[in-house]
This record gives sequence, C-alpha cells and structure tokens, in this order.
Amino acid sequence: MNIHEYQAKEVLSAFGVPVPKGKPAFTVDEAVAAAKALPGPVWVVKAQIHAGGRGKGGGVKVVKSIDDVKKEAARILGMNLVTHQTGPAGRIVRRLYIEDGSAIERELYLSALVDRETARVAFIASTEGGMDIEEVAHKTPEKILTFNIDPAAGFSAHTGRSIATALKLSGESAKQASALIANLYKAFVAKDMSLLEINPLVVTKDGSVVCLDAKINFDDNALFRHKDIQALRDTDEEDPTELEASKYDLNFIKLDGSIGCMVNGAGLAMATMDIIKLYGEEPANFLDVGGGASREKVTAALKIILSDPNVKGILVNIFGGIMRCDIIANGIVEAAKEISLKIPVVVRLEGTNVAQGKEILAKSGLDIISANDLADAAQKIVKAVKERR
Repeated sequence: MNIHEYQAKEVLSAFGVPVPKGKPAFTVDEAVAAAKALPGPVWVVKAQIHAGGRGKGGGVKVVKSIDDVKKEAARILGMNLVTHQTGPAGRIVRRLYIEDGSAIERELYLSALVDRETARVAFIASTEGGMDIEEVAHKTPEKILTFNIDPAAGFSAHTGRSIATALKLSGESAKQASALIANLYKAFVAKDMSLLEINPLVVTKDGSVVCLDAKINFDDNALFRHKDIQALRDTDEEDPTELEASKYDLNFIKLDGSIGCMVNGAGLAMATMDIIKLYGEEPANFLDVGGGASREKVTAALKIILSDPNVKGILVNIFGGIMRCDIIANGIVEAAKEISLKIPVVVRLEGTNVAQGKEILAKSGLDIISANDLADAAQKIVKAVKERR
C-alpha cells in the first residue's frame, strides 16, 4: 500500500525523523490558510499523488508570496499530472501539501528496502540526490552504495556512521544523519514497510539534515497489524479494477496486453504470463484467485477481466489442489450467464475434481476451448486472438 508524501512525513516524524513543517490542503482556501500558518517567507506547493517525478511534471512549485500560493494551488488542484511514473494517462491531483521552504546546501539520496537477494533490510545511499537519481543509477552506478543490515545484530551506530561517511557528511551533520538513519530503520521495521525513499535528503545552509521528500510503501500482508496505516489509504489513487478485485481478496494487477489470465497461485500466474509472451501475445493482467476461492470469487474475477476493453481473449489455467476444478467451472458458467461472452476462452483444468469440472463446461453450451496442458492452452488462446484480428 502506498501513501502520500505528507502522510509519510507524519509517520516518520512520530519516530523522531526531522522533516520540514507543512500542512495538507484539499482546497485553494485551505492551501492559503496553511501557508499563513507556516513561518515563510518561502513556501512550496506540492501536488500529492502516488507517483514520483512530480517536480518535472509541474506539480511542485516554490513561491515567495501568499498570492502565489493561491495561484499555484488553483493551477495544480484538479490538474492531470503526467510523470514518468504515471504513464501518459497521468493522475488527477486532489490533494496538496503546503510546506515551509528550506535553504538547501546539498541534496542527497537515501532509501531503505527489503533486499530479496540477501533477505535483509538494505539502505541505498548516494551523494547525487534530487530529480535525476534514475539518470545517476543508469550512467554512474558506482555513485550508489548499498548497506545491508544484519537482522540478528540489528542497526548499529557503526552502520549509521558508515552511511553518513558515504554521503560525505562530517561533523554535526554526520551525527544528525546517523541518528536520522537509525530512526528511519526503526520506522521501517516497526511499520512493516517494503520501501522507504527519501529523495532528496538535504543538508541545509545551517548544517541541519532534513528529509525534504518521503515515499513509503507498506507490505500489504502486514496491514492487519497497523490499523493506523490502513486509515491512510487513498482509493482515488488506485486502479478501479484493482480496487474492485481487492473487495473479493483477489490478487490482481492490470497490465497492457490483450489476453486476460485467471490462475490459481502466484507462481503459476507468472508462468502463464510468461508463456503467453513466449507464443507472441501480451498478458492483460496478473490475477491469482487463490487456493480456496469460492464460486462467487471466481465469477467476480472473470467479470473484472472482462471489464477491460483491451482483453480479446481469456486463458483460465487452474491446477486443482485446495482449489477444486468444479468450483472454477461453475464460476465460469455463472459469469457467462451474466455477461455475454463474445471473445474466445481457453480453459486448462488439472487436479482435484478435474473430470467434474470438464463435464460442467462441456454441458454448459458455452463456446469454450479445452486445453490439455499449459503450452497447449497458450498456443490455442494466442491463435484464437490472432484469428479474430
């Protein structure tokens, strides 16, 4: 789950992490009131969307008067902000963050994430912070350093000093950075984060080290432990079909291809997507119905796939273990009765109650193509889609 910048800063400040003063705003009047409540004389008007690159897209502006706060707030609120992370469709700006200006001396980069390769929390640091960190990673990767935290030993003062040294900090700034990084680690672990990015981490002209921006992703599987974090969810920032899928506890991610996939098991879903690409088409989604899906859940899954106008065919790939093939078959038939199926559907069933599942589909009267194995299923759906073009 993602949250907005201002929410991320509220979470971090509760752990003693220094951030600039700021206030969220949902209207132009609230933005003006927020600016008046801050010291000034410089303010930053920031669009709040779940995507990076806001500055380059015109969603972050530094201003020097209340009138300019009002002007920029009116411009940014409601705009369709397009960045390299939103894609060409962009995101509608519904919230702003009015922040006190900072006298910046240096911009640094710092992030923490779960490193799957080492099974540890890793800090990534660079002296080249700011809007072009992706360019730095591409052209000069040697300027980006990684520090893994041993989960048995935990975070140590030595690690904090090492990261501060890598950021070329010294004296009081290094001490502040070391303490700041320790608190970031505490927040990361305590709140079950999967990503924490501070870009930029700035050194101000008086030597203070401050988190000027903050991006946080949380582990969805741990949200049951954090009701306070769940309350920060902004459904306006989520894909409508993914939001609908979450109501049925479906693991769904929308993609850009033409073949919809309904599979049980994340690994099998990934393999299904790969083999569709292998035979010359692109998957339209990742969809894992899980091991214990009900008929209602399967019906909802199929409806969600069919709601995408780009879907020209559907591949159902079920290996019945806990999941029974007859339940999948009944869900497909039920959904077909409610939605007129006008695109080819290929079904590969194997495992528990496979004979009953195939019989249900055979007697349904639906135009369903049966497949013997995964390769056969992928070839048949790709062929069927291409023939209809």
